[in-house]
Amino acid sequence: MSSSSKTARKLQVASPVPADIDIANSVEPFHISEIAKELNLSPDHYDLYGKYKAKVLLSVIDELKGSGDGYYVVVGGITPTPLGEGKSTTTVGLCQALGAFQDKKVVTCLRQPSQGPTFGIKGGAAGGGYSQVIPMDEFNLHMTGDIHAITAANNLLAAAIDTRIFHEATQSDKALLNRLCPPNKEGKRNFNDIMFRRLKKLGISKTTPEELTPEEVKQFARLDIDPDSITWRRVMDINDRFLRKISIGQGPDEKGMVRETGFDISVASEIMAVLALTTSLADMRERLGKMVIGNSRAGDPVTADDLGVGGALTVLMKDAINPTLMQTLEGTPVLVHAGPFANIAHGNSSIVADKIALKLVGPGGFVVTEAGFGADIGTEKFMNIKCRYSGLTPQCAVIVATIRALKMHGGGPDVVAGKPLNKAYVTEDVALVEAGCVNLAKHISNTKAYGVNVVVAVNKFSTDSEAELNAVRNAALAAGAYDAVICTHHAHGGKGAVDLGIAVQKACENVTQPLKFLYPLEFSIKEKIEAIAKSYGASGVEYSEQAEKQIEMYSKQGFSGLPICMAKTQYSFSHNASEKGAPTGFVLPIRDVRASIGAGFIYPLVGTMSTMPGLPTRPCFYDIDLDTATGRVIGLS
Repeated sequence: MSSSSKTARKLQVASPVPADIDIANSVEPFHISEIAKELNLSPDHYDLYGKYKAKVLLSVIDELKGSGDGYYVVVGGITPTPLGEGKSTTTVGLCQALGAFQDKKVVTCLRQPSQGPTFGIKGGAAGGGYSQVIPMDEFNLHMTGDIHAITAANNLLAAAIDTRIFHEATQSDKALLNRLCPPNKEGKRNFNDIMFRRLKKLGISKTTPEELTPEEVKQFARLDIDPDSITWRRVMDINDRFLRKISIGQGPDEKGMVRETGFDISVASEIMAVLALTTSLADMRERLGKMVIGNSRAGDPVTADDLGVGGALTVLMKDAINPTLMQTLEGTPVLVHAGPFANIAHGNSSIVADKIALKLVGPGGFVVTEAGFGADIGTEKFMNIKCRYSGLTPQCAVIVATIRALKMHGGGPDVVAGKPLNKAYVTEDVALVEAGCVNLAKHISNTKAYGVNVVVAVNKFSTDSEAELNAVRNAALAAGAYDAVICTHHAHGGKGAVDLGIAVQKACENVTQPLKFLYPLEFSIKEKIEAIAKSYGASGVEYSEQAEKQIEMYSKQGFSGLPICMAKTQYSFSHNASEKGAPTGFVLPIRDVRASIGAGFIYPLVGTMSTMPGLPTRPCFYDIDLDTATGRVIGLS
């Protein structure tokens, strides 16, 4: 089977598989307008960013409103080792199979990677081997600047918060009002548009500053932010552990207004989660304005719109809302958009990219998107948060497994990034694999509960034996998988995932159940947390005093109707990363509860979560350089 697509590219594969960057550099990408043409996009539908990237405009959704959607497939995984089990690679390989070998209209929807891991431990996230997004260097570095826009917007809001506290500390209510509403040329003072949002929130219906009573002046002009309640931190897209905790306001002009705060990595910003969950420009404007940065001393939530900055944030994000069109090694289209943290946020690419893609492929076509980390985190959040806001229904969920990870879950030795694998992982041990399949079985039963057909993709390594692969296949089918397929897309590209493509097609065509959520939104915050904890295998939940306090506060502020986004380790179903397999009977400890009100979820913290990674002794940047003769990037992994 070969595709009639004009942009399907035949790969010349080498064995052993060369380095990812060498493969990526060996293929000359098509001009992105060629990829756009295959999707029936005209030049009016996109803005070019160089030769190989284009921003697809949201107007495409409105233009195609009446047309049908394609099949919707989410790729999750079993509980991973620190090396990762190849979800991105499988997502790309599956799409290359569907597009270049099965002649299907297909779009891959992926998250934009952070530069933190690219220069840190993990390397890039463009897939691997012969299943990659290209140009790989553009994908992994600045791309079209979306993360830089998020960084700018996030830090503008941070600056607005501290500056407002500073000005309120030195001015009377009347002086604040006069500066917030300066006189125009005629000497009259007016409220501007964003101020009416605050007046409405306060229940004040007056239309000019002069009409306000002294009490109303105070209510309107003085946000009275409690510095201890501020949750908004500054961000940058680099792993810099020394910024985790800092003090600000040390300069003499700040009049002793010193405060302890810190930096997160940009992809942990709530603005990234807003971008991923928004459904339109108007929706993004509302979400950005609703973001809560802390409380007033009276205990009321203070928002970006209260600070007068919601509109400016939207202006900084106006281009970032458009997904970026790229291509795979085999010339199939990719939409790259948003990259929220997968533990602190919901770890999925954007709703708007999926919506555009589903219309572009149309009925019978396929949109394949990836959900970060194991299915207990990424797929759970995809279903209960992303699909709830998008209104979209997936037909099939793929679960990626490796013999390596299953052996670890069966009781194999620790797998440590940067250290050679123990020989248990490269010699046949069917019993160890079978013991580890409890983890796979638990992910299958959890994912099936949403009403989708589950296909297991076993990402094959050269050291895996036939008997081990058969053991996984049998265990997957016994646990209720629709099918289980051995894949070699890393070594062979789309050709190595054709069986997976056929299985996914059948799974989509034969889905019989509607989408079922894990919990209704009407549940209390605790009931929702407990429903998710039960899906992990927990026998109960334990709340710290701080968590109890926050739950009470968010419920009182009217936020209890939001979905839950659990922030927990990706290395176990439980809170303890060393508990492998499918643990049961544990009590899940909730250390704290926070909220991303603009993005639209409450996130309980299970254990300690770092939102600013550090660099190792030997970061990836040692290998990265530029070939100054050709201008090509070398050493990206």
